[in-house]
Amino acid sequence: MSTVALLRPRAAQDLPARLARSAAATGHGHQMRTEDVTGWLAERARAHRFTVRRAPLDRLDGWSFAPGTGDLVHSSGRFFSVRGLDVTLDEGPHRHWQQPVIHQPEVGILGMLAKEFDGVLHFLLQAKMEPGNPNLLQLSPTVQATRSNYQRVHEGAAVSYLEHFTDPARGRVLADSLQSEHGSWFYRKSNRNMLVEATDAHVPCQAGFRWLTLGQIGELLRLDNVVNMDSRTVLSCFPMSAPEPGALHSDTELLSWFTAERARHDVDARLMALGRVDGWTRDADGIGRIDGRFFRVTGVTVEAGNREVTGWSQPLIEPCGTGVAAFVFRRIGGVPHILVHAKTEAGHLDTIELAPTVQCVPANWAPERAEDRPPFLDLVLTAAEGHGAHYATVHSEEGGRFLNARIRYLFVPADEDEAPVDAPPGYHWATAGQLNSLTAHGHYVNVQARTLLACLNSGAVRL
Repeated sequence: MSTVALLRPRAAQDLPARLARSAAATGHGHQMRTEDVTGWLAERARAHRFTVRRAPLDRLDGWSFAPGTGDLVHSSGRFFSVRGLDVTLDEGPHRHWQQPVIHQPEVGILGMLAKEFDGVLHFLLQAKMEPGNPNLLQLSPTVQATRSNYQRVHEGAAVSYLEHFTDPARGRVLADSLQSEHGSWFYRKSNRNMLVEATDAHVPCQAGFRWLTLGQIGELLRLDNVVNMDSRTVLSCFPMSAPEPGALHSDTELLSWFTAERARHDVDARLMALGRVDGWTRDADGIGRIDGRFFRVTGVTVEAGNREVTGWSQPLIEPCGTGVAAFVFRRIGGVPHILVHAKTEAGHLDTIELAPTVQCVPANWAPERAEDRPPFLDLVLTAAEGHGAHYATVHSEEGGRFLNARIRYLFVPADEDEAPVDAPPGYHWATAGQLNSLTAHGHYVNVQARTLLACLNSGAVRL
């Protein structure tokens, strides 16, 4: 037999058009109207018992401080631990510090199942409770599970629809990449972001799940705290079409600049004993900085009627203030460009990833000198306060590890005076198509930038 018959196209040529058609399908999908989704979420919340109560770290069932190190660990030796991190940087106003950090070396699955109804791709989302969500229930991917969860270390129920992401015969993989999580709070954490089209003729829709078009998800991304972080990061990895006639910098030039940024930085981030972290204290409420800035480590006990395990205890990271993540954008040669930042975050595997133009908690920078404040922060805050932003929505972060972690996501227009074509050091202009192409690979685009990219991919924002 000729080996030519074994060859396949290197990419699904029709996929970008199918995704674009789904992004254009707004208002109503196969199962429900977009305007009914928030009511459905409220109905799911009433259908089960959900309670989250704060608890001292030394009274969390199954958790303890390890002798010798003081690390906060689970009795199973799985799930995750809270350890210390010692960080030294080669530039910036703060070049050395220590902090607690979540250490979770296992790779989880964030998987979204796709299926066509009436010629339009739909995506299966679930109403999932996470203890750290401000409103508890949000729309999560079809599968959102750590390895410990789907291997049932907790001895709970099996993860629904998992087989579509672990058995190649059950679906057609449309996107699959390892992506980082929050580099300020996790140490080298990655999850597998997957988009899989079901090949089964019939996929039953279980209670707590709904099929929605990409356009419907985009409409919901304009609402505060509805689409969770795990859904947003998967959406950012969708291989969308990029009808862009050109860009200020070629793809090779963009990658060369980014590689040079990674190569020139010297970052030393090492795990250490939590009990010996300098500048942090432990009290009845948890672990926090002496000056009350940045975040705390706190504990909760949880009851959740629709989870694989209906009750548990765990530590969570609680930020001290609402964050801001914004892309400054402008048209260059008639093509929309966004200003990306090669941002150093100690917990990232490769230390530097492409981040929003501004990514910080403004309150943390209030005591700092004006010259040490992040570039473009004042531009972004002025737009946020004066309603000059093109998009401004509050989304919460990973509710399974963070408590009430809110970030205000924005797209802020700028002109040549505010954001010149010749970007300052550490910043570079890129198109949405260029950024989207990088999400096919791991550890290029950070999780906050991926949320903003998800807004573009789904049509929630049009520049």
